[in-house]
Amino acid sequence: MIPRLATAFFATGFAALLCQIVWQRMLGIFAGSDTISAALVVGAFLAGLGLGSIIGAKIADRLSAAQALAGFALAEIGVGLFALLSKVFLYDWLATDLAGVVDAAPAIFALCFAGLVLPTTLMGASLPLLARAVATSHENIAERIGTLYGLNTLGAGIGAIAGGWLLVGHLGFIGALWLAAGLEFAAAALALTLLPALRAAPAPAPAALRAADDGQYGGLPLWCVLVFLSGYVIVALEIVWVRFMGQVGQYHAYLFPTVLGVFLLADGAGMAVAARMVRRMRDPRPAFFITQSAGFVLASVLLLGVWYALPYWPLSSLMPVDFSRMYGGSLATMLVLTVIVVGPPSFLIGMTFPFVQRAVQRDLSAVGARVGWVQLANIAGNAAGSIITGLVTFHLLGLVGTMKLLAVMSLLLVLFWLLRAGFMRRPVESGLALACGVLVFAMPGNGTFWTRLHAESSGQQAAWAEDRSGVAYFRDERAGDNRAEGPFFIQGFSQGRIPFLPIHQFLGAVGPLIHPNPREVLVIGVGSGGTPWAAGVRPESSVRGIELVAPVLTTLEEVGRRHPGSPMEQMFRDPRWRLEAADGRRTLAKESRRYDIIEADAILPESSHSGLLYSAEFLGQVRERLAPGGLYVQWAPTERAVETFAAVFPHAILLMPVGVLIGSNDPIPYDPSRLAAAFREPATAEHLRRGNGAFSDWANLFAEPPIVWSPASPRSEAPLTDVFPRDEFYLNNRVVTTDIYARRVRPVIAQGDAPR
Repeated sequence: MIPRLATAFFATGFAALLCQIVWQRMLGIFAGSDTISAALVVGAFLAGLGLGSIIGAKIADRLSAAQALAGFALAEIGVGLFALLSKVFLYDWLATDLAGVVDAAPAIFALCFAGLVLPTTLMGASLPLLARAVATSHENIAERIGTLYGLNTLGAGIGAIAGGWLLVGHLGFIGALWLAAGLEFAAAALALTLLPALRAAPAPAPAALRAADDGQYGGLPLWCVLVFLSGYVIVALEIVWVRFMGQVGQYHAYLFPTVLGVFLLADGAGMAVAARMVRRMRDPRPAFFITQSAGFVLASVLLLGVWYALPYWPLSSLMPVDFSRMYGGSLATMLVLTVIVVGPPSFLIGMTFPFVQRAVQRDLSAVGARVGWVQLANIAGNAAGSIITGLVTFHLLGLVGTMKLLAVMSLLLVLFWLLRAGFMRRPVESGLALACGVLVFAMPGNGTFWTRLHAESSGQQAAWAEDRSGVAYFRDERAGDNRAEGPFFIQGFSQGRIPFLPIHQFLGAVGPLIHPNPREVLVIGVGSGGTPWAAGVRPESSVRGIELVAPVLTTLEEVGRRHPGSPMEQMFRDPRWRLEAADGRRTLAKESRRYDIIEADAILPESSHSGLLYSAEFLGQVRERLAPGGLYVQWAPTERAVETFAAVFPHAILLMPVGVLIGSNDPIPYDPSRLAAAFREPATAEHLRRGNGAFSDWANLFAEPPIVWSPASPRSEAPLTDVFPRDEFYLNNRVVTTDIYARRVRPVIAQGDAPR
């Protein structure tokens, strides 16, 4: 029986992670991409799992083993059916029809919960039902539950790795959901093959239901509290790992699945190993407290070890701070570092689950209830760890402050055990308690932590900020000089510089210089400040800049205070500029305001969630917010970005060699000679010179013949959509750069045909 159920439960774990990855992306379009919205989506997902745990705890022990197995199969069939129908419900209705209609956080949470409550409740109920089906004796119940849940977690880990690195990138979101549904149906069918054997199996004798030592290791409420705290610590560590590895390896589509996958694989492996140990274990309490506290201590040591080693060879050459780390040796190094930082502590803390089951599973008549309540406590701890860490402690304490808080929590956990068991009789636990206490004081401050991570050296000065939405860092390489100069890091990547890069200033200036009367300008993405600064090149323009990572604005404002008279200082002082922290896509969806110019700051197509700003659906939102004659300006990094843009806008121009797209609902008044003259005007030249005095050859950026689309031009179907952001999954989909695309279509244009 166990091998078949293990295979089925492994498959459901794999399928559940595929579904979770896709559902969170779909709901992120509805709720927004900022941290608060992401926390609401995670909270809604976990709330459904918790509800399922309660229901499973209430009903599992009222069923026979065969009935519980049938209930498990029906739950998985329900999850599979929802996976098949979820695009219509979660994307077509919630993400599309209700985008911008609902804005209040409680309402967003309620709708996300409503969208996920059915499948997540079924997922949450599956373990209590399965536990009831396999409960046959006291001697093996903890081992069986630990083994099954460990294999389920291993399946989830492989689902995260395979889904993030292979399946979603090749199949798209909808194809991944269909695969997940097929796995759910197969798992249910495999489980149902065991029904005849379970119906024929004799029930345990009433005298054998309760073990003689039931309650000896503490009651169920106590263990639920301990499991809650353990669940809080491990998920808070996961959030810390995502932020740390995101800064080290840069945030791309493969990073989060890697961290999550390594975490789940190691967690499941720890469960599987510990499940083999519990049958021979007389008292599981020491093992629980040792693995829990040792896991945190090891997590801290490994994270600080990598942090300390990064400026030294070979990591300094494999993970250069100022360059892209999304390919080749840098990407491989990120994978290795993730395994080193995340794997060992996740393995140790994962071992705690079978130890808890050994302590509480001493009554076969209440197996389902005890599994359900322990699972509920774990889920509640996971939810608290995710939401409090992501929204509160990162915001108030930063990454290092969060680690110190977790050190205090880990210390209190092990002290609780030592006060009961005695300090002198428990040298291992006493040593771990001492290590947790030392870590509280030994960890560096946030400033020291981020300074080392961004390779600041002597003679340089930093301006940085961190909150719940991320980290921004400016490394001023001319400290003591009146001019600011150096790379500007957002989420670990130097996406711009001060003085501003020419491409950022061109993106900002070209729209207002072409438009005859650019009164209202919206810039999505502030970056290092070059695009919104150049967008104010015309004195009649009012510029609104929206930035998703709020510390970007805090850091730029600090740079402006240090350098009076600089563009950064003027943008925060002059009422013509209004810079705010928000989700640009969500802002377009919920507001009816129209703009003469909308611009998007350059974002790498490989960046995580960049697909939301290159998709056909987003460009459709932009079209609706353009005033008559309005222009939308966007960087054109890839062939798919160009083809998607041309598929949406009836009038479009690709300027080359700079690779910038301009789109409109109306004919675009583009004249290259007039635009070159506009760039040469003294007021324009002076404004852009203040942003970067070393560059002035603006006309050369659009010197090549442009590629032009009119309403009569044939178009291909948009290749970039919300549900299949191909460029974002760049390892699965060959990316063709814009210059190669232009060289291919120019001969077609020369023959008199429109670009295709």
